[in-house]
Amino acid sequence: MTLEPPASPADLPATVRLFPLGGVILLPRAVLPLNIFEPRYLAMVRDAMATDQMIAMIQPRESHPRDEVAKPDLYDIGTTGRITQYSETGDGRFLISLTGLARFRLTSELAATTPYRQAAVDYSAHERDWSPAEPLAAATRAHLETMLKSYLETQGLSADWDAVKSADDESLINTLATVCPFSNAERQALLEAATLPARASTLSTLMQFASGEAGEATLQ
Repeated sequence: MTLEPPASPADLPATVRLFPLGGVILLPRAVLPLNIFEPRYLAMVRDAMATDQMIAMIQPRESHPRDEVAKPDLYDIGTTGRITQYSETGDGRFLISLTGLARFRLTSELAATTPYRQAAVDYSAHERDWSPAEPLAAATRAHLETMLKSYLETQGLSADWDAVKSADDESLINTLATVCPFSNAERQALLEAATLPARASTLSTLMQFASGEAGEATLQ
């Protein structure tokens, strides 16, 4: 079953299927590849594909122990996404791509009868997610690239600088927020940044902090 993507915030579901996953955030317009293998999340994807093709990514809070039975406490902010690619493997897994639509605030968790968690959510504080992202000022972009270069050097990593220079602001920030080895709380701060320039500022600060820590460790 293939549906047209939502045309406005009003088309987004007020009740969402939750996929709690630590260390992973979904940003508006970003594409997140997922390998689905747990039975409860296989059921979730089946239900999504049979209806609106939407599931919601949200991080568990780090203070809660990882447990297959317990329901970890969740952050308040997550993102609803639409399954835009789907395939099944010979061993029963689903390989999907989830495209971010809009962030939400979790208002209440439902007493769901499904094996996966569900919640009521509110998108009103994040309606700007539906509009094109505000571009970065030239100085902000230059500072971000400077911090990235320093961060990669201290981490012993490299980058394709032609690709970095040619990437649009949002694609670059989405990629860095996803692939850099930040903590759950740091990723959450990136997710919750109100605008793209604010997210760029947070990202620069995180990379600068990490570069400083790495430099101190080297000196010691």
